[in-house]
Amino acid sequence: MEEHPDLAERIIDQTADAMIYADRAGTIGRWNPAATTLFGYSKDEALGQNLDLIIPEHLRAAHWRGFEAAMTSGALKLEGRPTLTRALHKSGRRLYVEMTFAIVKGAAPAEVLGAVAVARDVTERVEKERAAR
Repeated sequence: MEEHPDLAERIIDQTADAMIYADRAGTIGRWNPAATTLFGYSKDEALGQNLDLIIPEHLRAAHWRGFEAAMTSGALKLEGRPTLTRALHKSGRRLYVEMTFAIVKGAAPAEVLGAVAVARDVTERVEKERAAR
């Protein structure tokens, strides 16, 4: 099989789900085209920004408690299971997103570099389910 040196970048850029990497401080360092589609911010607008860019204000304290615990322990409470949460679009519109998270580690097993989140817009599905109740 022929290996492309930029295969990982191509996979990330062509994945249909939003993929966001943030370092230990919560600064966005990777933002794929699907993240632009989902959240409305271009790659240039998002890179270097804090994750608060897409987190509704009322959820920020809880988010940062969990984020800091994960960065310190190198482990996730959700262990990769998807979770439904709210997010903010650039327009100010609130979204329902299903997200999975992973810790990104360095060469040493205990070295935590940051975290990656994969997100999918489920707003329409959640709103239909709520309307049906």
